[in-house]
Amino acid sequence: MDRARGEAYIDEEGFIQIINEDSESPRNLFLVCEVEDRIAGFSRCEGKSLKRVAHKVEFGVCVLQEFWGYGIGKNLLKESIGWADDNDIKKITLNVLETNEKAINLYKNNGFEVEGVLKKDKLLSDGRYYDTVVMGRINL
Repeated sequence: MDRARGEAYIDEEGFIQIINEDSESPRNLFLVCEVEDRIAGFSRCEGKSLKRVAHKVEFGVCVLQEFWGYGIGKNLLKESIGWADDNDIKKITLNVLETNEKAINLYKNNGFEVEGVLKKDKLLSDGRYYDTVVMGRINL
């Protein structure tokens, strides 16, 4: 993750609100991976209702570090892509930190291409600046 511990924290009530809102929107999808009654990861596709951008959604994913390596992120991504394709969504976009090579390769292997790089976009807790890689998958 590219956030400091506790940054952008969403409590249970906040997650419930997001899930409820996403359930009512045909352009949003919220998926949760649960392991033994614990949330191990989640993903979200968020779209907008403006006509000029209604064809696309932005994808984001989070998997707890202790659950890395089990394919949770990969499965959340594949389910999101399937949902997008089934719902006539033409483009999925995402942002990923330049150092997250595993994620970048996963996205490339699932049809995403690098569309650009935001130079020195993130200042992380180690005091260094990092680039953000902007990626997209187009299904016309």
